[in-house]
This record gives sequence, structure tokens and C-alpha cells, in this order.
Amino acid sequence: MTALLMTGFPGFLGSALLGRLLARRPGTTAICLVQRRHLVAARERLAEIEVDEPHVEGRIRLVVGDLTAPGLGLEPDDATLLEDVTEVWHLAAVYDLAVGEEVAHRVNVDGTDRVLDLCRNLPGLSRLHYVSTCYVSGRYYGEFREDDLDVGQEFRNHYESTKFEAEVLVRKAMANGLPATIYRPGIVVGDSRTGETQKYDGPYFLATFLRRQLPVAVVPAVADPDAVRFCLVPRDFVIDAMDRLSVMEQSEGRTYALTDPAPPTARELVDAFARRLRKRVVWVPLPLPLVRAAVSLPLAERLMGLPVEALDYFASPTTYDTSRTTADLAGTDVSCPRFDDYADTLLAFMLEHPEHDSAAMV
Repeated sequence: MTALLMTGFPGFLGSALLGRLLARRPGTTAICLVQRRHLVAARERLAEIEVDEPHVEGRIRLVVGDLTAPGLGLEPDDATLLEDVTEVWHLAAVYDLAVGEEVAHRVNVDGTDRVLDLCRNLPGLSRLHYVSTCYVSGRYYGEFREDDLDVGQEFRNHYESTKFEAEVLVRKAMANGLPATIYRPGIVVGDSRTGETQKYDGPYFLATFLRRQLPVAVVPAVADPDAVRFCLVPRDFVIDAMDRLSVMEQSEGRTYALTDPAPPTARELVDAFARRLRKRVVWVPLPLPLVRAAVSLPLAERLMGLPVEALDYFASPTTYDTSRTTADLAGTDVSCPRFDDYADTLLAFMLEHPEHDSAAMV
């Protein structure tokens, strides 16, 4: 009997990925490390998965732990379950552009360090699957390649900088012989077929901003809207790609940028949402510092629905190389759908499900 360990359940990616992994691994069980505060939600999500994917019933064990504690904070009886672990899937992180430095470092960096310590002590480990982010690029000018990491870039927030630090740790462990694969999703949005998502951030902020305006919507052009590209990716592509790549021998030791190889420009993104919302857009060239100052005024962010932390991405100078991802997925049926083909689906789900917000699971 073999087992895989997953952190980050019942998060947006882990919830969708777990059943897929077990379907491809007959005879394997799963151990999900869950914070006590998320245990009820994890049990509810597990019950839903067992209904939708009956093959997982009895194969998933939820254990309470703490990513930042020694031994992952596991009780002695639960710690013995790790003896059968041959794969580790580390998805847990703070996905929040406004996160404070202390929390971001403790979860994203220290937590990854704890997972690496565990991996080094698993005698049967065949692979660590680590979920990073394309935004380890920070504010890099030009095309950021899949093998790039430390290229002297600056960072816009603690989320980016701590995910960079965490990937540095993983790369060092790989250089010392740890078998691992790194996946770098872009800005993950809802499912391209259903629109389903757990929170409204990233491009959803823009949709909220447009919805709160008059039929003629004013959008600040803080950079050339035809040059800035948004690194978007629907959840189903990320899940499908990780599922397929994880069982390929050649994927060990590689880093994959899981994002749209032909991402929409800022204008294309705005136009797609504006059409659905029946808004006519007027672009007004404004310097980024001025817009940032305006959004930072009391109540302005709440009224506009556009957080100040998101503004920098409307002036992002970075594009992302996906050539290795595309090459290794060639011959499978996995490819990233075009944004135009699912933009309406994302927005329809958002309009139909106002109960979600932008809060991250921490």
C-alpha cells in the first residue's frame, strides 16, 4: 500500500485535484493535512468528492496538523501514517496580494521548509510535487522562462517575494538530489466549462469595478492596454496539466509554467467583461502612482471594488514562456483554452453566485 500526502486541502486546487490523482493511482491512499479551523469544511468537501467520485471512498484520511510546526504538527498516531508516503503534493500557501510579511513568510517559506524536511526523511519518496506561481517573476521586464528564477527581479508584494523564497528552497533541495517537479500556475480563475470558483480576485476585481459604474465605464490606462498581458489560467487546465505531468518520467526535475500561452491583453480582458455587462469603455491615460493614491483614499477601494494591490498588474511588464509545458503535454488532450472562449462563463458564474468574496483561505 502506498500513500500520497497533500497540503492545501480543501483549497481551490487541491479539492479538484485529489480525486484525479487517486483515479490514476489504484491502490494508493491519500493523507490530507488540514488546519483545525478548516476541518469542518474539509469534511464537507470530502463528502462531496465521495459522491461525485465514488472511487475515492475510504481512500482519503484527513489529519489535523500545522504546516509551520515541527513534524507538521501531527499527533504521534497520525505521524505513523507517513511511513507509506511515496508522493508529496505541497499546495498550501497564502494566496493573498495584501498578506503581511510575517504571515506570508511563516506559511509560504517556513511551511515549505518543513515539507522539505519531511521529504528528506521519507525513505520511499518518489516525488515532491510543489505548486509555486508564475509570479516568482516579480516585476521582471520581458519574457520569464520556465527555468528562470533569480534574475534580479523586484517584487510587488510579500506574496510574490515569499513564493520566490520558497521556490529557491525547493530548487536547492532538487540540486541536492530530492526528486521534485515544480508547477507555476498563473492567476487561477474559475473552471472554463462551469465558471465554478471559490473566491473572486484577480480579473474578478475588474468585473466588479465595471459593474459599479454607469453604462459608460471609465478605466484608467496606467500602461499601454494593448501591451500589458494578463497571466490567466482556468482551474481545469491547471488540474488537467498537473495530473498528466505528474506521472511522466521526464517531468522529474522540471518546472512548468501553467498559464495561457496566448494570454489576453488588458484591453481584451476589459472588453470581454464590458460586452457581457453592456458597458461602453472609455480609457483614460493616468499615471499609476496617481491611480494608486486615489484608490487608497478612505472608502475608495470598497466603493470601486478594485484593491490597490491589484493595480500594479495592469502595468505588468512580464510575459511567460510556456514552451516546455506545451511540449510535454503535446500528444495528450490537455491544452489551455482561449480566454475569449470562457470569459462569459466566468462572469455568468460570478453574477449567479454573489455569496462568494475575495477572501483567501489562510
